[in-house]
Amino acid sequence: DQRKSPRDNPRGGQKIDFAPHAAERFKTRTQVERVNARLKDEFGARWLRVRGPAKVTAHLMLAVLALTADQLLRLVT
Repeated sequence: DQRKSPRDNPRGGQKIDFAPHAAERFKTRTQVERVNARLKDEFGARWLRVRGPAKVTAHLMLAVLALTADQLLRLVT
C-alpha cells in the first residue's frame, strides 16, 4: 500500500498563483458555491419530493426566499 506523500507533488510543492482576473472570478465562484451548499443542506434543495418543472421551480424559489430572509435577519441582528 503505497500512499502519496505531499512531497510527491508534481509542481514540487510550489504554489501556482492565479492571474488577477482568474483570482477574482474564483473568489466569486467560491461565494456562489457557498450559497448553493446552504440551499442544499439547510433549505431542502438536495432532495425534492415534487416532479415537474413548475413545481420544482416553485420549491426552489421558496428555498431562495427563505435563504434571503435568513441572510437579512443575520444582517439585522
